[in-house]
Amino acid sequence: MTSVPARPGRVNEDFTGATPTAAVLLDGAGIPGAEAICGHGVAWYAHRLGGCLLGLLPLRPDRSLSAVLAEAIEQVTAEHRDTCDVADPISPSAAVAMLRLSGELVEYLVLGDTVVVLDTSDETPLVVTDPREVVISRSYQPAYEATAEGSDERRQVLRELRAHRNRPGGFWLAKDDPRAADEAVTGNRPAAELAGAVLLSNGASRLVDRFGDKDWAGLLAVLASGGPAEVVRRVRQAEARDAVAADDATIAYCTGFDED
Repeated sequence: MTSVPARPGRVNEDFTGATPTAAVLLDGAGIPGAEAICGHGVAWYAHRLGGCLLGLLPLRPDRSLSAVLAEAIEQVTAEHRDTCDVADPISPSAAVAMLRLSGELVEYLVLGDTVVVLDTSDETPLVVTDPREVVISRSYQPAYEATAEGSDERRQVLRELRAHRNRPGGFWLAKDDPRAADEAVTGNRPAAELAGAVLLSNGASRLVDRFGDKDWAGLLAVLASGGPAEVVRRVRQAEARDAVAADDATIAYCTGFDED
């Protein structure tokens, strides 16, 4: 695993962690001004929810990943409901990726713009995404790029985008409503068919889905030879080359599904 903030000295709003049979990755989401809504902050929410998931997964082996995520959302929301406006559109939230080895199956879950890539026995990896936020964000991109960083106009654009969050026809993230977990993309594959799997925040997956420097099979090859840190190094190179603002980049690389 590796998790690197967008720049030195900046709080990392991603989280990743693992147990012997499960891995979770969260990409925290928030906008300027959220501090007045929730004094804990985005990084707190991502780390709290991620830690809760890691604690619950071994205790709920017979429950679906969606059900475990719903329980974790409910628990973390209860921790700050009395002090924060958890229902406000700009209160902290997070995209989520989960992986669990359950008997002979590897189960996966994606909610929001995280990515899970399964290294199958076929030549083409199975790439699991939830594209709804990306699709909706495209219509706001021109207005966003026409405003100055930190301006009231940009904050307004972001508020309008966030208004689509966790509602029918919009996109879904972990936030205050456990029912959002029912909207996650889920599935499973036989463990015997998998050489490995990787969970990525969108700051790490951009090596493929934004910059196009590698395809998904190529990314798996980089992971196998150089590990997660090498992927992040290449992401930073691409960001500098294309003058793209850096983002928190987090990767959990899982292998050994066939080991006792």
